[in-house]
Amino acid sequence: MNQERSIKNALISVFYKDGLEDIAKELNNLGVTIYSTGGTLSFLEEKGIEVKAVENLTSYPSILGGRVKTLHPKVFGGILSRREKKEDQAHLEEFEIPEFDLVIVDLYPFEETVANGGSESDIIEKIDIGGISLIRAAAKNHKDVLTVSSRNQYPELLKLLQEKKGKSNLDDRKSLAIKAFQISSHYDTSIHNYFNQNAFEPNLKISEEESKVLRYGENPHQRGIFYGKMDDIFTKLHGKELSYNNLLDVDAAVNLMLDYQNESSTFAILKHNNACGFATREKLVDAYKDALAGDPISAFGGILISNKTIDLETAEEINQLFCEVVIAPNYEESALEVLKQKKNRIVLKQHNTSLEKYTVRTTLNGYLVQEKDLAVEKKDALTTVTKLSPSESEVEDLIFASKLVKHTKSNAIVLVKNKQLLASGTGQTSRVDALQQAIVKAKHFGFDLDGAVMASDAFFPFPDCVEIANKEGIKSVIQPGGSIKDELSIKYCDDNKMKMVFTGIRHFKH
Repeated sequence: MNQERSIKNALISVFYKDGLEDIAKELNNLGVTIYSTGGTLSFLEEKGIEVKAVENLTSYPSILGGRVKTLHPKVFGGILSRREKKEDQAHLEEFEIPEFDLVIVDLYPFEETVANGGSESDIIEKIDIGGISLIRAAAKNHKDVLTVSSRNQYPELLKLLQEKKGKSNLDDRKSLAIKAFQISSHYDTSIHNYFNQNAFEPNLKISEEESKVLRYGENPHQRGIFYGKMDDIFTKLHGKELSYNNLLDVDAAVNLMLDYQNESSTFAILKHNNACGFATREKLVDAYKDALAGDPISAFGGILISNKTIDLETAEEINQLFCEVVIAPNYEESALEVLKQKKNRIVLKQHNTSLEKYTVRTTLNGYLVQEKDLAVEKKDALTTVTKLSPSESEVEDLIFASKLVKHTKSNAIVLVKNKQLLASGTGQTSRVDALQQAIVKAKHFGFDLDGAVMASDAFFPFPDCVEIANKEGIKSVIQPGGSIKDELSIKYCDDNKMKMVFTGIRHFKH
């Protein structure tokens, strides 16, 4: 059923006035009676638009500093009345209530006020009461009422007014009602999350207004969508659109580099969420070359990230490699021109923006939520458990390796020497397998393990890993500790002049 409705009366009460003038003039031209309040009323009058004050309809002024303006039966009655109900029509006639066929109402900028660092009192005042009530009422009665709940919908409304001469059908009204409920739901979620930001309540509310349909999900037969404001994190300077798998790798890269943002020039190469190359050097080009040396095979088609501005010399080296994505805080203009030579290569400029504090995953018929692993080991927090203590340079490598292993899929072992990732064992079902994988890989690419350090994401239940490491020339180890058999590993290290420190922090990553 078409259920066409004409607009006779409109209620307009908005925070944002841009774009409103054209709408109001078109309504005037169509002979629609406009009711309005406060600042919107003044704005329309200044533009020479014929408008009636809601206060004259309700016989109540705006009170409490504007907190109460439209919360009145003569307003809500006109929105919620059912046109086909004789009882509703009788009430409207009895109490002299006009039917509102169009409601244009937006919401106070709560999220923007929070994002801009507003005071608590400013934020509280931006919790809309009347606006959200009007939007919900109009959307509920979409069978008869057209709801416009955002200035982003003005072009759609203006087109409808011009093309249909003030008439709408049920599809028009239902489409805008869906958007209205989405806006009201997102608004309430934002308020809840603001008050709940320092708590860990047993409920989960997530709402993202922006989304991007991806080419596909993890595989071509799966659909994929990204929800969120990616532009807050990156400016895309070149290349094709990011894929689902690209985004997973980019997320891993960004979180990894956060732990090294204050280091000297650091470069990482990631594949399938794990670092396959990583190095810190005085010059960025050297950091890149040493990161690439860690595994030049896996680097093919990988994700590259730097903690410093990429210069021309580094860009020319990168340009010799096929890579999917390059991420940096900035680029020299000449470097950017080089990186743009590959048509599909994605080049991202990363903004200094904070990331979410929690991770969320779907599991079975629900969700798993946890705090992010933001723990970073520091020198003064390490406990030396062996007779011999690591040297200053070994301690630096141990911390460097411990931060790396935190971002590596469990079970994980990382081998580092002179702030260069030599190899890692990732995602293995045993820690011994992870270590052996790392040793084989390091040797395959010609690295000498003598003097390297080893990091483990969790404790050693047996001394087998330190024994294997020792036989390869690895003399310094960092691990959480906490096994009931720690003493066996400690004794082996002491007997073989190895050094081992405990962090007390496990870094499982699944």
